Parts: sequence; C-alpha cells; structure tokens
Amino acid sequence: QPRGHILNMGTGGSGRQVLSKLAAFILEMGIFQIEVTKKYKNGDLREDLKNLYKLTGIKQRMTIFIFSSEQIADV
Repeated sequence: QPRGHILNMGTGGSGRQVLSKLAAFILEMGIFQIEVTKKYKNGDLREDLKNLYKLTGIKQRMTIFIFSSEQIADV
C-alpha cells in the first residue's frame, strides 16, 4: 500500500528490527534510526526529526523509521 504504516511489536529477540531492515532492502527503501546516547537531548531529537522530515518530505525518499523501546529514556 502506498504511504502505508506499520507498528511492529513483539518480545525481545524476536527479530523485529531484522524483519524491518529486510523489508526496507526488498522495497529499496532507506532506513532512519536514531542513535540515543547519554548526551542525547531534546534538541538532538528535534534535529533528527527535522532531518527525517527533509528526507521523506522534500526529497521524497521512501524511508523506514526504526525506534525501539530501549531508546526511550526515563525523565
């Protein structure tokens, strides 16, 4: 389906990211994944999302956005 969405859920170690990356490869799509570190701040998230929007909106690049539960920090 053009411009479709998916929420890929499952237990840890079930291969969700591998499946997503394989689907991206098969469909010749790009992969956008945020790398969260200890120094990662709200401004960094904002910049990453700006880059994602430019990539998908302006450049019209079909992209899979991967964000795992391990990347969610307690505030």
